[in-house]
Amino acid sequence: MPKLVLLRHGQSTWNAENRFTGWVDVDLTPFGEDEARAAGELLASAEGLVVDVVHTSVLTRAVVSANLALTAAGRSFVPVRRHWRLNERHYGALQGLDKKETAARHGAEQVLAWRRSYSTRPPEVTADSPHHPANDSRYRLVPPSALPAAECLEDVVNRLLPYYEDAIAPELLSGLTVLVVAHGNSLRALEKHLEQITDEAIVDLDIPTGMPRVYELDDALTVREAYYLGDADAVRAAAEAVARQAG
Repeated sequence: MPKLVLLRHGQSTWNAENRFTGWVDVDLTPFGEDEARAAGELLASAEGLVVDVVHTSVLTRAVVSANLALTAAGRSFVPVRRHWRLNERHYGALQGLDKKETAARHGAEQVLAWRRSYSTRPPEVTADSPHHPANDSRYRLVPPSALPAAECLEDVVNRLLPYYEDAIAPELLSGLTVLVVAHGNSLRALEKHLEQITDEAIVDLDIPTGMPRVYELDDALTVREAYYLGDADAVRAAAEAVARQAG
């Protein structure tokens, strides 16, 4: 039975400051590092779950979370592949802004649409901004036309699914247990696909940091069962905290 594990990185410095992060590269907080280690311990203690390969984004908070989790799980030797298509959603001109202050300025309904709706993009970042990925050397080999100035969740689905189908799905079909360490919105995009969540219902999906979600799949990669590892009340409380970030 193929197994896919999704893990949102541990708390980042901008998570702690309640700022829109997107593609801006920020570090984990000490609490976020502890979350990543705790996730690794949960992976190690889960019966019948042995991670064979890992995929992360190219952003530090996901890379470090994966490294810490693998070390805690005793699996630091497994192959790790990194790709920009697993990056967080690009929040455009909102990147760096405080979420509650932005809601006060633009209205809670507008900010909810920017944060959680399927097809509403935030304002774009300008081409000369340091927050535009064309000005970041890690994307120098990516065609400029593929680099976003802002994204809605639909955009994230469209750029993530080819990587899932070409890189992750073949490993699952071969029987490997795959761990993906990524971000709130890239994981929302993947969960939308896996669980066939509607465009309307996806607004209510909030993913907590540092808590592994396991998908048990059939031979056609259809979900048979999905569940979080760890305490259910803690998972629920952490997801509710994410929902409250914009007030």
